[in-house]
This record gives sequence, structure tokens and C-alpha cells, in this order.
Amino acid sequence: MSGWMTSIPSPGPEWAQIPLPFWPYRIQTYALIILVGIIIAAMWTSRRLTQRGAEPGVVLDILLCAVPLGIVGARLYHVVTHPKDFFYPGANIWNPFQPGSIWAIWEGGGAIFGALIGGAIGVWLGCRWTGLRFWTFADAVAPALLLAQAIGRFGNYFNQELFGLPTNLPWGLQIDAGNKAIPVGLPDDTLFQPLFLYEMIWNVIGVIVIVFLQRKFTLQWGKVLAVYLIWYGLGRSYLESIRIDPSEFTFLGIPSNVWAAFGAVVLGVIIFLVQSRRHPGLEPSPYRPGREWVRPDAAVDSDDTDLEDEDTADADGVPAGSASAKATSPTNG
Repeated sequence: MSGWMTSIPSPGPEWAQIPLPFWPYRIQTYALIILVGIIIAAMWTSRRLTQRGAEPGVVLDILLCAVPLGIVGARLYHVVTHPKDFFYPGANIWNPFQPGSIWAIWEGGGAIFGALIGGAIGVWLGCRWTGLRFWTFADAVAPALLLAQAIGRFGNYFNQELFGLPTNLPWGLQIDAGNKAIPVGLPDDTLFQPLFLYEMIWNVIGVIVIVFLQRKFTLQWGKVLAVYLIWYGLGRSYLESIRIDPSEFTFLGIPSNVWAAFGAVVLGVIIFLVQSRRHPGLEPSPYRPGREWVRPDAAVDSDDTDLEDEDTADADGVPAGSASAKATSPTNG
């Protein structure tokens, strides 16, 4: 195996946490990067929603539901797919103040597919609360979510995780000896496939593809979300297949994350086909019927009323609803 003369160095363990001034605790670098991704995604999603006619700031109402449930979903998915890390004789499972607890998410351990499931439930609840169409929000957040995932993968770099099989490539990733994901018996100077970097590149390209297809074909009714699921699922299915520390749960010899990626592709295809059949046209409004948001500056004045009367005039040019119209209507003789 080649040495580390041409390779990607990994940050040392001192970069995993950032000390806070005047505070005895440290913040996880990974958590900070995730937060940056969420903020950027929220800002872009808000812009995309307001361009569709949604109320400015409505994204914050939905994120209040989506983010916490996304975190819970990510953790639960990780625990279920890595049972040996939590369920063993003498394990501390339920005490959140002790290492090894299933609640200690600050120790690491979250899965994107669980975050997507939990986040989707939160988005649905938030949309019911605000009156926004679920598919409208899903289409608005899809490219922003993929961008946030690309940013979040940079956090895997600081944690020295999400790497693949050994490689001789010049961009092989250095991983400190003793990393629990490294198989026993490999030399200390072994380089690994930088899967975090591959996914970052794949996600950024996906953002460009999704935005282009949406503008080219005016995709709505969840079809943008469908493209996101197909794109991300295809890329993730390959990356998980060459990952050196895959999820422990397997079926037919295939890791659970690969199955989840296949499921994302299938779900995306189903959503695209079903929604294309059910809704061949465009969304009439980003809000459900009866829950529309009216712009504060859209108050009707006397001039607007006159224009409405002209638009609703009958065939004789008499405004509908006026006294003259009633007098000349067939029901009035």
C-alpha cells in the first residue's frame, strides 16, 4: 500500500470539538457544520417558497417540527442498524448522562435516511399547521436539502468517518490508526476512499441537475422531490456498497443503507409517475384551499373594485351584480 506522500490528510482529534470561551463545555465540530447546513438550506427554501407566493418566514414554522423529528429519526435509525453498539451485557442504554446511551447523540451516530423519514413527518405536521401544501414545501426544500447534505459531509471529514475501501489513488484519505471502523490487520499507512468527498461532489452536481430540470420542465406537485430521491438514492447506493464501516444490519448480504438507497430510488420513481398522472398541470397555489395567505399590500381599493366589475360584466357590458344587470337579467323579465 502506498505511503502518505500524495494523499488527503485528516484533521486530528483536536479538531473534533471546538472550545467555547467562558464555558466549560465544547461544541462538536460536526454539529456546528450541520447547523450551518440547516441555516443555508432554510434561507434558500424560504426564498423558493416566497417566489411561489408563500408567506415570508413560513419555513421557520415548519422547521420547528421538521428539525427535531429529523434528529430523532436519524438517531433511532442509527441505533436500530447498529444494535451491537448499544445492546450488550452491561451496556448503559437509557441513562442520557452516561456514555453509550442511545440518547447521547453528541457522541456521534446519526443516519441520513432516518433523518429524512423523521423530517418528512415533521414537514407534514408543519404543513398541516400552516396550511401550506406538503408537495409545495417538498419541492422547495429538495435542492436545498441536497446542498445541506453536501455541507454536512464535511463534518464527516473532521470526525474521520464515512470512508471506503483501501486504495492506492493519490487522493486516498489518511485515517488515524486505532479508528474502530478500520478492519484489523491493515497497515497504519493504509489509505482509504474518501467517500465523504465523493458524496459532496455528487450532491453538488445533483443540486445543479435538480434546479435545471425544475426550470426546464416546470416540475411541481412533488416531482422535484422525486428527482432528489432518485439522484441521491443512486449515488448513495454505490457509496454504501464500498463503505468500510457499513451498517451492521444486512439482508441477503446487502447492508441496510444500500436497501434504503434502493428504496429512495423506487419511491422517487413512484412519486414522479403517480403525481404526473394525478396532476398534469401546475399547482394553483402553494396553500391548500381555504388556507391561502393574502399579502398585506394586496388590499383592494376603489380602482381595483372597478376593474373587478369590468372583468365580471355580462355579455351586454353591464357589470354583473349591478342594479342594471339585475333589471336586465332573464329572471327579472
